[in-house]
Amino acid sequence: MSPTIERVLGSGRNWPLHGIAASRQIEQRNAVALAPHSLMRRAGESVARLALAIAPHAQRVWIACGPGNNGGDGLEAALHLQRLGRQVCVTLAAPAQGLPDDARDALARAQAAGVQPQASLELPFAPELVIDGLLGLGATRAPAGDIAQVIARLNRVEALRLAIDLPSGLHADSGRLLGDVAVQAHHTLSLLTLKPGLFTAHGRDHAGAVWFDALGVDSGSGDALAWLIDAPRIADARRHAQHKGSFGDVAVVGGAPGMTGAAWLAARAAHAAGAGRVYVSLLDADAPTLDLHRPELMARPQWWTSSPPVLQASTVVCGCGGGSAVHAALAVLLSRAGRLVLDADALNAIADDPALLALLVQRSAPTVLTPHPLEAARLLGRSTADVQSDRLAAAHALAERCRCVVLLKGSGSVIAAPGGAPAINATGNALLATAGTGDVLAGWIGGLWAQSPSVPAFEVACAAAHRHGRAADRAAERGHGGPLRAAELVDAMLG
Repeated sequence: MSPTIERVLGSGRNWPLHGIAASRQIEQRNAVALAPHSLMRRAGESVARLALAIAPHAQRVWIACGPGNNGGDGLEAALHLQRLGRQVCVTLAAPAQGLPDDARDALARAQAAGVQPQASLELPFAPELVIDGLLGLGATRAPAGDIAQVIARLNRVEALRLAIDLPSGLHADSGRLLGDVAVQAHHTLSLLTLKPGLFTAHGRDHAGAVWFDALGVDSGSGDALAWLIDAPRIADARRHAQHKGSFGDVAVVGGAPGMTGAAWLAARAAHAAGAGRVYVSLLDADAPTLDLHRPELMARPQWWTSSPPVLQASTVVCGCGGGSAVHAALAVLLSRAGRLVLDADALNAIADDPALLALLVQRSAPTVLTPHPLEAARLLGRSTADVQSDRLAAAHALAERCRCVVLLKGSGSVIAAPGGAPAINATGNALLATAGTGDVLAGWIGGLWAQSPSVPAFEVACAAAHRHGRAADRAAERGHGGPLRAAELVDAMLG
């Protein structure tokens, strides 16, 4: 494989992600600077190299090419694979005369090498590898007509599927599905720039393993739409002379009747993350005040009524299992807590009460919100579908509105802060889709932040999200057979 092709997830690097507009500008700028057709020829060679690496024994290759430069990349790949002795069938789902200049050049080169593109979906063989070069970067509408038929056929083929740049039918910026059909790739080779949509919303499900080739071009990071975070910056260095007071106090306020488990889970996570002391202030006055499995956690009824200096010095996690009872504590915490993590019912209470929202916006102390899509929708006054249609934009809008850091949970969790480019967390999988894992994340943020109070909230949230998802990834690698139970997740995050 070409040394310029890199596997993205699990690389231990932070990657700039470029949206459609910036990617187009980078492409146009370099197309002028380089010899004609250079970028497409590099792209096609890169696709062929990756194809050989992921399917070294595949002899029969079907390449589906569309009407734009994505199709041209596929034609260039066909040229190289044909020369290397593979049986190549190209379906060209577009009139040849309508192709852009680079793609027309690629078509002529492929034909000269013996590739004969066809319009038919009747294949001369059962393919062992399928390459998707149908739509690519510029697609903003649902696949229709011949393209939709080719996508449906491509997904039915029992063969390894490689998408060029991004799976056809997936929006490059947001990761939303453009229509009812989209390519379900096993591998995706992103070219020139990495696209945000590959890593959030439906991207992870449709892109498979994501690879990147910059095509010999330095895309830069100044115009990045977002960042993929796979290398958090917080160092964990404890000195011999430190003591428990050196690592801060966390107070968890939550646990209304019937939901006390959420508060204890958050507290366990805060302690496991490294907080020196963890207090649990349950909102159910009749609940037991001892976690028998973690007796080091200390119950403190109505902790939020502590003196202002205590509140100011602490890191508070509020809302886990809070129910409607959390409302009484919120006004005090929003006004006086030093560092504040707001989750679950705390977010719902703020969404329902303009006075609480005003206190949140007016806070001068750092705050992290950890909504799932429905909670984010309530805070924004939108629908959940609207939030999920552009998760980057929704997280950014919520961060700007509330003037704090937002960690929008879900596939490709998004972390946003006012005035900056958002981040997408590189780790995590569906093993986290079970009750209580969000409480663990909120608690871990609190515990991490308590011992590193000078670290910006954005960096703390990125580091916690990464650790949270990494625990699930490691469980998946070990063959974990079902959802990762929240209590197990706390221990798994220690690894």
